[in-house]
Amino acid sequence: MDMSDWDARVAAWYEAGFDESRPEESVAGMRDLLAGHPEAGPLATFELAGVYDSLGLETDAVPLYKQALAEGLDDTHATRARIQLASTLRNLGETDEALALLSVPSDSGYDAARRAFLALALHSAGRHDEALRQVLEALIPTLPRYHRSLTGYAAELTETEN
Repeated sequence: MDMSDWDARVAAWYEAGFDESRPEESVAGMRDLLAGHPEAGPLATFELAGVYDSLGLETDAVPLYKQALAEGLDDTHATRARIQLASTLRNLGETDEALALLSVPSDSGYDAARRAFLALALHSAGRHDEALRQVLEALIPTLPRYHRSLTGYAAELTETEN
């Protein structure tokens, strides 16, 4: 399956068919889209989890995210699923599980997003200096200058005193 075509179909559905005020219809609409693409496999499960999550039905989303990851997703969608699952778990108070999911770096192009959600989870866990370090380290590559000094300052946030 062409991933860009799949992602475009899902994005188009969100534009035209997703309505937070009508959760049953939104879920049914995504199920209809997925039924037309049985080849989607774990991607379908991942997208359905995302709909439940977007509707604020986090407890329904969690097992679907886990199922999609267990069934096997390509690197990009697996990273997105881990980020979304971890964010949902953090919202449900499962900070340790969220931290575990977000602690693994990714080469999928979503590493800055992963680090942003890791920072939120660290903050929720009361680890504020580590959270700020993650945000700074994710931001540094996008800055035109000050890489060296900000890298040093970020490291100082979590250095232990000897």
